[in-house]
Amino acid sequence: MESAHPFRQHAEAAISRIAPWRLLPPLIAVLLGLWGLERGASMWRDESVTWQVAHRPLGRIAELLGGVDAVHGLYYLLMHGVFQAWDGGLWALRLPSVAATALAAAGVAAIAHRLVGERAALLAGCVYAVLPPVQMYAQEGRSYAFVAAAVVWATYLMLCERWVAYTAVLLLGCWLHEFAALALLAHAFTARRSRGWRWSAAAVVALLLPLAVLSARQAEQQLGWLGRPGWQDWAAYAVVAAAALLLARGAPGDLVRVALPLVLLPPGLLMVVSLFNPWYVDRYVLYALAGLALLAGARLATARGWWPWVLAGALLAGAGVWSVWLRTPESRKDDALAVAAAVRERARPGDAVVFMPARRREWLLSSPEVYGELRDVALDRTPTSSRSLQGTELPPERIRAALLDSPRVIALLDPAGQPLDPYPKEAVKREELAARFDLCSMTGVRGARVAVYGRPGTCP
Repeated sequence: MESAHPFRQHAEAAISRIAPWRLLPPLIAVLLGLWGLERGASMWRDESVTWQVAHRPLGRIAELLGGVDAVHGLYYLLMHGVFQAWDGGLWALRLPSVAATALAAAGVAAIAHRLVGERAALLAGCVYAVLPPVQMYAQEGRSYAFVAAAVVWATYLMLCERWVAYTAVLLLGCWLHEFAALALLAHAFTARRSRGWRWSAAAVVALLLPLAVLSARQAEQQLGWLGRPGWQDWAAYAVVAAAALLLARGAPGDLVRVALPLVLLPPGLLMVVSLFNPWYVDRYVLYALAGLALLAGARLATARGWWPWVLAGALLAGAGVWSVWLRTPESRKDDALAVAAAVRERARPGDAVVFMPARRREWLLSSPEVYGELRDVALDRTPTSSRSLQGTELPPERIRAALLDSPRVIALLDPAGQPLDPYPKEAVKREELAARFDLCSMTGVRGARVAVYGRPGTCP
């Protein structure tokens, strides 16, 4: 690979005019990340898991990872360090993702600068920062923004042929989430003839293997909730792929060889595999959008006439509407903090609480001041002592007996219309509440329902 690309259409004067704005892409990413960061004081269930796991002692985190969630282990350790340094609530939970997104935007700009020029660098980095899915995960307490930053900078290091650094950065991304390894397929289109890249790829795969083996043992428990890609997933992929192919027409060849495989291959392969083993979620390959931003930046840098900018403005307006919605609680599946607030308003100290299904215990684990006032009558072992995310529950007969001893029960349920878990432990909760209690109230909260049950004749 050459260290510089011959495709340079920009005059030196134009380049010098743009040079002072090199920090604009990461700055935009930071400003967009800080805008509405608290998302209406909401936190969805996956972030709740991050919060409660990262607050465990290091030894307890290690015990958890031996049984479940090893794929997120490095991220939990990172967030444990963040909370040890500053337990700043939602800001501490999400600011690291904002910083990672800014780093990724700077990396996209660096790639475009190396392959095309300064104008393309400015535009590509800004396009990446304003993409709504990128903004979404910039404000989420999960690992995906970090994975994207690692893949983007690994791509830049590949172009620089700095193989030791490439190996370290891409391996970091893979340890943050194993599906970052799919970027190797995209990188092969650019660097497969390089002996250094082949050694680096082999090292990444070899050093990732222990985590992959451990995660494979946990896959059924970890990903059992996933279904095969739906038509919406295929439609979204088709739109992104069509846009990438259109933008690739007339773009510099070296950039196309880097960007187009990054857009198409990781999500495409994961979706095909998911026809047999359902593993696909779009956020697992968020980094693929860096390729789309590179292609868009390169084409805008050489745009002639007014119509490309009109189209870009229209798309930006649509992205603006989407971006406003992303900063509301309604943009996520549920809101654990809203559920906890609803429970706080309705519960009395000493009330029983049941989670239907048990995995919804995650709604209250991040609000210990609420959870601690209630009796979790179905709980056998806590999440920490059971080395699990949601704890373990008693046998059905003991759950039945515990409910019979409870005059008042707070039940946390999925929204109406969701399939009911058929397991005996879940069935006995439904049966006892229906047979032995009156439903005093049912309150819908974002992605959840909070029900209050009392003994017959005791409801106000």
